[in-house]
Amino acid sequence: MTALLDIQGLRGGYGAVEVLRGVDLHVDAGEIVALLGSNGAGKSTLNNLLCGIYPAWAGRVLFDGKDLSGAHYRDVVKAGLIQVPEGRKIFPNLSVLENLELGSFTRARERRASNLERVFAIFPRLKERSTQMAGTMSGGEQQMLAIGRGLMAEPRLLILDEPSLGLSPLLVEEMFALIGQLNREGLAVLLVEQNVGQSLEIAQRAYVLENGAILFSGTGADLLASDALRLAYLGV
Repeated sequence: MTALLDIQGLRGGYGAVEVLRGVDLHVDAGEIVALLGSNGAGKSTLNNLLCGIYPAWAGRVLFDGKDLSGAHYRDVVKAGLIQVPEGRKIFPNLSVLENLELGSFTRARERRASNLERVFAIFPRLKERSTQMAGTMSGGEQQMLAIGRGLMAEPRLLILDEPSLGLSPLLVEEMFALIGQLNREGLAVLLVEQNVGQSLEIAQRAYVLENGAILFSGTGADLLASDALRLAYLGV
């Protein structure tokens, strides 16, 4: 079976500084894959290369069998590879509704109304606050908005970059429950997280990125069975 996302030998960085040193990774249709790693491991760089924000130095990005290596970020979005960036990156001076509508600017514009209803069904709080300026909402509500905006583009694969960052423990639980629900509805997810424990609970497979290279790949159980990785990432 062809992987939905297939990354082969991806290298890249900023200026003359190499951050990614030959990354191989794949995500199958309908799968949650966790990409784990400490700050500075290269996780966000990988996301930015995947999404066409920065050019890769070498390697290939195949999405649904199509070569997206070097593609413009607009073409990446059109293909259905959608990122919800770290730190939410909502438009604070626009309303909740305007933020959501921008999510379908490049892809699925003709189904904007029906997708909006779907997002409001998932996040009733966003419907209640549709006219509110996005920057005045809480961190948890802004994260809902960022994910909702991503869903407006009808993603085939959703990249979630640190979705639990800065949230209270209760909201973190809600966030992971939501990710599981979206996956059960058929959405493939690449979950980029530092929250190792809860990521492994919902992911079918995991990769550990360290110093720009894949240190480990396998199931959550495989990772937990490794004394060195368990000690490094879970402290147990």
